[in-house]
Order: sequence, then structure tokens, then C-alpha cells
Amino acid sequence: MSKKLIELFFSYAHEDEELRDELAKHLMLLQRQQVISTWHDREISAGNEWKQEIEKRLNSADVILLLISADFLASDFCWGVELERALERHEAGEARVIPIILREVDWLGASFGKLQALPKNAKPVNNWENCDMALSDIARGIRRAVEDLTHIPHPQLSHGLRVLKASAKSRQLLSKNT
Repeated sequence: MSKKLIELFFSYAHEDEELRDELAKHLMLLQRQQVISTWHDREISAGNEWKQEIEKRLNSADVILLLISADFLASDFCWGVELERALERHEAGEARVIPIILREVDWLGASFGKLQALPKNAKPVNNWENCDMALSDIARGIRRAVEDLTHIPHPQLSHGLRVLKASAKSRQLLSKNT
């Protein structure tokens, strides 16, 4: 029996396509480990009804990534269609919505402003000294969110917890013996 992949949907403005592609590279390990599958509108085949395909994927996604920038907020389709449906599904417990702050923009008053954003401290990706550090931080945050959804811890994280617990026990034993 194969496990179901967690479906990720990228909601983004086309002006942010380059950063979307870079983020997708950072999520590739999760794909290779058969934990997630990703989808964005550039995967729509010629001749298919694009709006219908987006709605279908948006309605089946387990995790919806909102790639936030001024262009995203200015896009009628991102704001009025994708964001609205994403938040409906989030509030109904049908999907997890994660805002990813790509570029500096006033977003805290937006309808998704109550959600925990990535990267760390909601610092926009373009404000990090190193873009790869920001994208790696986002990938780790998405991994944790996926683990929350599946209740299956990643082996590396579990190993790290065992090492920390073992270190704490060793320190306790040493302090008792001294």
C-alpha cells in the first residue's frame, strides 16, 4: 500500500515565477522522498480550460502556499479567486494555508495576516542576505507543516530529538556522579 502524497498548490503572481521556481527546487527533497507533490498553473496543458484546472487543483490541495508580494496583492485572480478559496478551505479544516513572504509589502492587515508566515519571523525572502538561506528556512517550515498534517515525523528530526535527550541524560548522570 503506497502512502498518499501531500499535494502542495502554489498561489502566486506570474511576476514572482522565478522565486516560485527557486522555492520548488528547495522542496525537491520532499518530492524525492515521496512526501509531497507540487503543482502550479504553468503545468496546465495546452487546450485545457485553465480556470477549471486551477479550481480543481486548488480544491484538492492539502497545503496551499501563498507567495506574497505586491504583485500577488494586486492580482485580481490571486486575491479574488485563489486566496478567497484557500482561506475557505483553511477555515473548514480541509487544507493548510501557508503565507510565504517573498518581497516587502504591507500584508499584516490582509485576511491571511493571522496565519503564521514563512520564512522565519516573516522576513521577506528578498531581505535575507542569502536567498538560499531564506528558501531553506521555508522548506524546513513546510516539512514541519507536512509532518503536522501526516503525524509522521521525519527520521532526521526524530534522530535529532534522540540525540538531545541522550545528551540531557548524560549531563544528569555526570552531575549526580560529581
